[in-house]
Amino acid sequence: MDYRDIYKEWLSNPYFDEDTKKELQDIADNDNEIKERFYMDLEFGTAGLRGIIGAGTNRMNIYTVRKATQGLANYINKAGKASQGVAIAFDSRHMSPEFADEAALCLAANGIKAYVFESLRPTPELSFAVRELGCVAGINVTASHNPPEYNGYKVYWEDGAQITPPHDTGIMDEVKAVTDWNTVKTMEKEAAKEKDLYENIGAAIDDKYIEELKKQVIHWDSIKEVGKDLKIVYTPLHGTGNIPARRVLKEIGFENVYVVPEQELPDGDFPTVSYPNPEAAEAFELALKLAKEKDADLVLATDPDADRLGVYVKDTKSGEYITLTGNMSGCLLADYEISQKKATQGLPADGKLIKTIVTSNLADAIAKDYGVDLIEVLTGFKYIGQQILNFETTGKGTYLFGFEESYGCLIGTHARDKDAIVATMALCEAAAYYKTQNMTLWDAMLALYERVGYYKDGVQAVTMKGIEGLAKIQEIMTTLRENPPKEFCGHKVLSFRDYQKDIITDAATGETKPTGLPKSNVLYFDMSDNVWMCVRPSGTEPKVKFYYGVVGTSLEDADAKSEAMAKAVSDMVAAM
Repeated sequence: MDYRDIYKEWLSNPYFDEDTKKELQDIADNDNEIKERFYMDLEFGTAGLRGIIGAGTNRMNIYTVRKATQGLANYINKAGKASQGVAIAFDSRHMSPEFADEAALCLAANGIKAYVFESLRPTPELSFAVRELGCVAGINVTASHNPPEYNGYKVYWEDGAQITPPHDTGIMDEVKAVTDWNTVKTMEKEAAKEKDLYENIGAAIDDKYIEELKKQVIHWDSIKEVGKDLKIVYTPLHGTGNIPARRVLKEIGFENVYVVPEQELPDGDFPTVSYPNPEAAEAFELALKLAKEKDADLVLATDPDADRLGVYVKDTKSGEYITLTGNMSGCLLADYEISQKKATQGLPADGKLIKTIVTSNLADAIAKDYGVDLIEVLTGFKYIGQQILNFETTGKGTYLFGFEESYGCLIGTHARDKDAIVATMALCEAAAYYKTQNMTLWDAMLALYERVGYYKDGVQAVTMKGIEGLAKIQEIMTTLRENPPKEFCGHKVLSFRDYQKDIITDAATGETKPTGLPKSNVLYFDMSDNVWMCVRPSGTEPKVKFYYGVVGTSLEDADAKSEAMAKAVSDMVAAM
């Protein structure tokens, strides 16, 4: 059937409710809108579902959520793991509680118990709950930092990480196999509760999660000495971070935490920002205003599902607040955690620092500086979680720290996803420790650069929406794959990595070798002068992303080299 036929089926099939049909009737004269909603099924990929809320096969709604859950339930039942149950959390977005319940009741109808958080919770707590409750899987209803019209559905496996092979492809195949809406099961909530197939969870898991975070504190002494003096401004950006972030900071001893009042309460419209992303400068406007009023030492923002942390730190010399990119804050925390573990208890012989392939090479320099192994994985924190699981199952390797450039890191192994709550706690602890050394966090960042090199990294995301946008993104990837540049921005390309083909090609000799990582639609160019560039389509948004990194002799030199790379990327995209 073409998109028009599927549209008509939704209008006539008694399976779909009247509100859905009314929404579809209202677009009867808009063929392009009908096409966008029905030309494909909303893809259940390795990151689950993510899309615009609305009626249609290519939208997030109760029916696409049920269908995805039916596929997951079929996979769990075939694996013989139904008795373990599934944990479900949701964020502050529109329809998040409803989607969470739809998923729970579909699982229940398939004989799988759902443990559903009573109210919104951060992503890392869902990851923790999966392991704490011994569940076979977890579902998190969230679209992370996407605009308000989006929602999503992430699936976790029993190790607490988002699904990786073979479970990702296995679940995807089961979801695709659900072609008849009438085979998708559900049941009434009261009936599910009566059969002990639906249980609300909350405070008990919260308490255990917070206790695990507090175990990661290294310098209680520093917090006790100066915690009452540090001034911290925090915003949850209308999301899930407000209660847990404030709670953990209070319990470990930080007394001066100022929350941005306009952004404190959950709100799926995200009324104070157009894009609730701590990577965006706009997200910090209100927080920086409050920071100047309070003379704050640092300014923190978590995204709506509280797995990413954005940071501004005060430079006492200039009085200005300086933004830390995800690479900078990740490396600053990596250096703090590893250096202080080394100082207080010594480093294990098999210690590992893990980063993704699009993350700063400053991480490599830090690992080398401390004599620990650096592991590089594909983009996606689930691959960092996969490494932790491997350490546990083989008994080889000790996790020290893991992070990715997109403002996400994990301290400890209580969760297997990015955790902005533990990162908030650790960064405040680091600020306290450095304050006892008469240093600010910015001083610590500069000291790190001076010690191992002035690494500067950037990313440009080019948005291309709709059917035409997807085709253009594919065209860009194909062009670069088939005709890789020999030089870029004055830097000679030394090697070319094509992760889709699992090949690294030496530009000088033409010799090839495997990448050693799973196949993925990612291209990477290693260049002279320690310069690199990586290109990949976003897995969650209609974007193609260009990542790049340089090394300078000073901050100013690194900035200039990075600006030149940014212009070269823009010129290349414009010419395609």
